[in-house]
Amino acid sequence: MKRVLLTDIEGTTSSISFVREVLFPYARAALPDFVRAHGHEPEVRRWLDMAAVDAGGVCQDAVLAEVLQGWIDEDRKHTALKALQGMIWTEGYRSGDYRAHLYPDSAPALRAWHAAGHALYVYSSGSVPAQKLFFGHTEAGDLTGLFSGWFDTEVGGKREAASYRAIAARIGRGASDIVFLSDVVEELDAAREAGLRTVLLDRREDYPQPRTGAATHGHLRVESFERIDPEAA
Repeated sequence: MKRVLLTDIEGTTSSISFVREVLFPYARAALPDFVRAHGHEPEVRRWLDMAAVDAGGVCQDAVLAEVLQGWIDEDRKHTALKALQGMIWTEGYRSGDYRAHLYPDSAPALRAWHAAGHALYVYSSGSVPAQKLFFGHTEAGDLTGLFSGWFDTEVGGKREAASYRAIAARIGRGASDIVFLSDVVEELDAAREAGLRTVLLDRREDYPQPRTGAATHGHLRVESFERIDPEAA
């Protein structure tokens, strides 16, 4: 049976360190100037206003930029922050300041699954534009054409079963036809509660201490995409 593969990014297709050590610092450093230069633009203003409300009604953009920098330091999964980061990263990718990291097994597996007729989707806490930028500027080239759709936290939190039910409905496939790939056990728990199949990516580069036995919460555990058979997952 042809499956739908729904994949996370950070810690799953790509290293956690790339996001934490390259993308986050880049956005943090660029935020004040970005807000000053683009804060009047409608799409940027929309996200700034959302963040300002959630920050307790911050009125000054300079102060809000500092708040957003603090959220980056906390790795806060806030939709407005993710959207603004994505806008900032656009310039970094397009100027060639960096390329998105992929584990060596990721691109070959994604291409093979796509060629075999399995539909591929992304679900990440990063905004959909940021996801497309990421896969459009990888070390293995532009992979955006492999994916049929993209989901971020606007559909709901990644540790909430309702989010996965909503994704299944939008894709138009039964939950049991969808295989969710993630390195986060709690996300997999939520996906399983919604009826999805699940695979735990336990990559040594990101998790030096293997998560086995009870630590897997009963999810199929692999250390590489090479070990995943979509039709058997």
